[in-house]
Amino acid sequence: MARPRPEPVDPARLPELAMATMKSAKFPMLASDDEGQPRLRPVSPVKTKGFTVWVANLKAYHKTGEIAANPRVELCYLDGSHDQVRITGTAAPEEDADLLAAIWEKNPLLRSYLGTPDNPDLIVYRIEPARVRFMREWALDYHEVPCSAPA
Repeated sequence: MARPRPEPVDPARLPELAMATMKSAKFPMLASDDEGQPRLRPVSPVKTKGFTVWVANLKAYHKTGEIAANPRVELCYLDGSHDQVRITGTAAPEEDADLLAAIWEKNPLLRSYLGTPDNPDLIVYRIEPARVRFMREWALDYHEVPCSAPA
């Protein structure tokens, strides 16, 4: 079988292509470290600005302890065309009250499940990118995307 020949990637369009992939994929997989054992699970971002992604979580979930012990994480988005975006970064609890209120107002699922924005079970992580990579369908060749791409 011949190796697939993906469409060439214009380096000037990398931020645009990566953001389009993220939007299309919607639900990335989050990788974290559980005392040396990688753990991977789907997550549902509650806000995205450029390549900074916010993810809601419940404090009782195991990943809360994993992130507290090692905040280095990776998000992987895979869309229907098999394009990938990998965001390697650091997760930290979001503490900006105004931002948390805005996230709460825009997410009916949070309101439905948690009742009030001050629910002590809720934690929202802000994942700050240190590295962003894009890969066109099974090209097996990642392209570095500037982390500071505009929102």
